[in-house]
Amino acid sequence: MNLKVEPVPNMDKAFATALAPSPITRKAAARTALVAMNDSSRVLLAECFRQHAIETVPMAANAAERLSKEKFEACVVNLGEGADAVMEAARSSPSNSRCIIYAIGGNAQEAMSYSKYGINAMFADPLERHSALKLIRATRMLVLHEFRRYVRVPVITEVSVVGDGRRLSVSSIEMSTGGMSVKTAEDFSVGVGVEVSFALMTLPRVNVRGVVSWRKPKSVGIRFDHGDERRLRVKTWIDSYLEN
Repeated sequence: MNLKVEPVPNMDKAFATALAPSPITRKAAARTALVAMNDSSRVLLAECFRQHAIETVPMAANAAERLSKEKFEACVVNLGEGADAVMEAARSSPSNSRCIIYAIGGNAQEAMSYSKYGINAMFADPLERHSALKLIRATRMLVLHEFRRYVRVPVITEVSVVGDGRRLSVSSIEMSTGGMSVKTAEDFSVGVGVEVSFALMTLPRVNVRGVVSWRKPKSVGIRFDHGDERRLRVKTWIDSYLEN
């Protein structure tokens, strides 16, 4: 006996629905707040950040309020009047306490007066496209939370360096668990032993022995002494910074 099987209505549709791939949830783009920028600066920075898949959000008078409530991966602020309030709002916000802060204007010495806010990097003033792209490219992994195993955190803070019969006050450039780089025109020989002293936002002042590992015309690299356990405080701070 031949049995005729009647098709079940909408069966093909049912299978198609069951086998359809789940919608892909895209990760939200990293956002950078551009605080009180003039039109030319805003356009230039927006284009530079966009090239590295980073969204920019222009802000005006309500910047401090927004930074205290909304999540941003980075913030660009002009040094000068109002800068303290903006950076204070970001650093005191649970969401933005570890956001990357870029500053425009002034120099490293002036940036050190804002050390408690942990400015990460400085754009040259006036802004220039090539140098802006170079700086964003160098820091984009931190903004996008794509960390290397041995990450270097850009941060500008005052550093006391004692060694080779000298005591200097310099500014940091980058910090890692194994050492740091500082900005200085002083001539240090590679291999010279030094002791550095600095504070980093939530990290109280720490003293660590080290050795000059490289030198350039305007900067010096210092490798922390592996036998100095005080360096572990720096590692703990960096781990905490990246986890946020």
